[in-house]
Amino acid sequence: MEANPHLCGLQLAVNVSARQFHQPDFVEQVRMAINQSGADPNRLKIELTESVVLDDINDTAAKMRELKEIGVRFSMDDFGTGYSSLAYLTQLPLDQLKIDQSFVRNISIKHSDAVIVQTIIGMADSLKMEVIAEGVETEAQRVFLEHAGCMVYQGYLFGKPVPLEEFENGVLQRLSVS
Repeated sequence: MEANPHLCGLQLAVNVSARQFHQPDFVEQVRMAINQSGADPNRLKIELTESVVLDDINDTAAKMRELKEIGVRFSMDDFGTGYSSLAYLTQLPLDQLKIDQSFVRNISIKHSDAVIVQTIIGMADSLKMEVIAEGVETEAQRVFLEHAGCMVYQGYLFGKPVPLEEFENGVLQRLSVS
């Protein structure tokens, strides 16, 4: 994708498991992958869950800072589903909170889920973090999120998961139409 001028601006988000992240050479593995691929590290976002972060917050923060020095970004995946303190949000160099789809799914049905979504968006804004909503399947959900201040979404409303080649062809096709 880096070689294609129409695709080189896209960002790649990668979910990383606790087992992967806590390997002693994780930072070096990421550096090597970036160097070997020629990818722009500023376009790489590593998604971590609360369970990954809380296993060893000091080790997690150190690894995150090392990778941020080369441009890698971080997102807290499935935010709001854990049972932890919110204190780690100020201890970790996070760039983004990803609202879990379980809250997005019910924003027009359950008032409590709508309030939780609005609270996460407000908190992310106050902490100068981006926010993304996962599992957006309807236009009503997207409109609610937009009005609440969330402008980045993922979900079946926009497309289903497809192989890389099909994705690239679809993006290029849309660009040639516009």
